[in-house]
Amino acid sequence: MTPVPLRKNRDFLLLQSGQVLSTIGSESTAIAYPLLVLAITHSPAKAGVVGFARIVPWALFGFVAGLAVDRLPRKAMMLTSDVVRACAVGSIAIAAALHVLSFWQIAGVAFLEGSMYVFFNLSEIGALRSVVAREQLPTAAAAEQARFSTVTIVAPPLGGALFGIGRAFPFLAGALSPVFSLGTLLAIRTPFQEEREVDETPMRSQLAEGFRYLWQRPFLRTCALMFTWVNLAFEGMVLIFIVVARHDGFSSTAIGGLIAGLGATSLLGAALSPRIQKLLSMRAIVLVALWLQIGIAGFVVDPSIYVLLVCVLPMQLFFPTLNAVVIGYRVAVTPDRLTGRVNSVARTIALCGAPLGPLTAGILLGAFSARTTVAVFTLLLLALAIFGSLSPSIRDAPSLSELEPTEPVVPGLAG
Repeated sequence: MTPVPLRKNRDFLLLQSGQVLSTIGSESTAIAYPLLVLAITHSPAKAGVVGFARIVPWALFGFVAGLAVDRLPRKAMMLTSDVVRACAVGSIAIAAALHVLSFWQIAGVAFLEGSMYVFFNLSEIGALRSVVAREQLPTAAAAEQARFSTVTIVAPPLGGALFGIGRAFPFLAGALSPVFSLGTLLAIRTPFQEEREVDETPMRSQLAEGFRYLWQRPFLRTCALMFTWVNLAFEGMVLIFIVVARHDGFSSTAIGGLIAGLGATSLLGAALSPRIQKLLSMRAIVLVALWLQIGIAGFVVDPSIYVLLVCVLPMQLFFPTLNAVVIGYRVAVTPDRLTGRVNSVARTIALCGAPLGPLTAGILLGAFSARTTVAVFTLLLLALAIFGSLSPSIRDAPSLSELEPTEPVVPGLAG
């Protein structure tokens, strides 16, 4: 039977709309964290520490969260995570308003917020798999990339503008925004997991099963390992972008506007993703994305914030397609009972380098110039692109056509 189009899928639309509204509020704090630390401490290194604290939970809790997603009710985990994140971020708004905010509170809240996001995000992957047909998952993943890009357009200038009004305001917005997520999650009718029996297997064995499933698939394994370094570079470049713009005299609102321009490019890329998926093979998509990253070398030649902006636009345009095909394929081929564990293994491996990005960038920026810092990241990305081009696993990448239904469609039921 032909699945319901995504635009008519009630539960899919609820899931996406709630997360758009919620994430705009919560991600307005993403730009506020480094701006707040720079305002209090004037230290790029400490801004890097906070960035590290917000992302390192993936490396610490990814495996445990994946196991929890496969054992516990996913909707309840998402609801609980939203409430805890709101309370944590709200504490910064209160402390800032009372003028008792410290660097260590900022770092602690960033860590707690990041930890809750790990559990929420892995649960959401299972929810997406439940409300969308298997063959629609790559397209649904592209829609999620569009959602993220929309957030990137709206949240940074909003966060920057709110920070310009008062340091507490972006965190107040981040504390109130989960109301949208809570409302739409409660309205979704589809169960977020299939019926399952209680698994008495030891937790260590269950974790190993998810790890083996991913590791036995060379393409997914290699992508996860390569994305470790891609995410390290990406998170580092975000901090570099903010520090360079701040150094050049840009206001918090203007910095948010620049980042929103990157989000607009990503949104365009997400809109083009279904067409790109039809035109290019999986291998071509991966390799184009890897080589486009080398464009940041333009900043080494001319260290201007505008040059850096132009250099990253091509990768911003293409990366939604890369994320859509890899994530969509991985979710589609993974059995529901292993969804949490397999995706937690993949994301933990891919994101274990992410917290080192802002930490590395902050240390380099404190010791050297922005030009030298970008040159270091360029060399890393060049090595990664060469590795991907030579990798047998990428050369033998699967095709999205594998996800098409194998049984014939009954003509009377089509349409």
